[in-house]
Amino acid sequence: MFRKTKIVAAWLTSSLMAVPAMAQLPDWSGVWTLVGGTLYDRATAEPKNALAGDPGAREYPPYTPEWEEKYKRNIAKVAADRFPDPITMCGVPVGFPRLLQVVDGYEFVPTQKQTWILTENGPNVLRVYTDGRKHLAEDVIWPTYTGDSVGKWEGDTLVFTTIGLRGENGTIIDRTGAIISDQAHGLTRLRKREDGMMEARITIEDPVALTRPWTVTKTYKKVPGDARIMDYACAENNRNPVDPLTGKTYTLGSDGKPIDVETPKE
Repeated sequence: MFRKTKIVAAWLTSSLMAVPAMAQLPDWSGVWTLVGGTLYDRATAEPKNALAGDPGAREYPPYTPEWEEKYKRNIAKVAADRFPDPITMCGVPVGFPRLLQVVDGYEFVPTQKQTWILTENGPNVLRVYTDGRKHLAEDVIWPTYTGDSVGKWEGDTLVFTTIGLRGENGTIIDRTGAIISDQAHGLTRLRKREDGMMEARITIEDPVALTRPWTVTKTYKKVPGDARIMDYACAENNRNPVDPLTGKTYTLGSDGKPIDVETPKE
């Protein structure tokens, strides 16, 4: 069901490390916020100051010609406000790797047998198992938004692989319209740097959509003071319904009626 390319093969043949004691785990406490915006591959962004969701904004994943054409079609849909991104309607989890690039706060919570990445936005949860288990077997795994993540500690760096993603029908990288296939898997190295910033270095391999590994680095700064993560549901007071016939997203006014519907001409 899922092809094992070089990263997963190397991972499964590597030796397992002992579960660290709590005192050996790094201090990642506090609330953190993403630096650099929600466009996934900022290094290849066009234009350089583009925001994910801007009409015409894009990045340059190492796509095959077929998937580059798919991406261009999505870029055109974004520009026409027709890209079906269900995350904007708050209906589904943002998934991996998008979970590592959302607005609002983060908490990174290492424990002896699991590490949790928690987002205020959504909210969303990514669980990384570090108790020595392997990925779910091919006959029991099924595609999900966040996938299946297992990892190990290399000093104070958490290294984990993620497989079992929904792919083209659910794995949306960002609001430029970038997507990957259900054969994709990720290798993430998460650590707290010497300058106090958190860093996630993510490499995506996809034998269907990509011609080579796609690597990006996301950084997070700590919120000063006694900050806390708060829960909320963005579907509350939802003012952005989607017309099922046209795919257009509307905004509701205080009377509950769309304020951006074109008035028929006489």
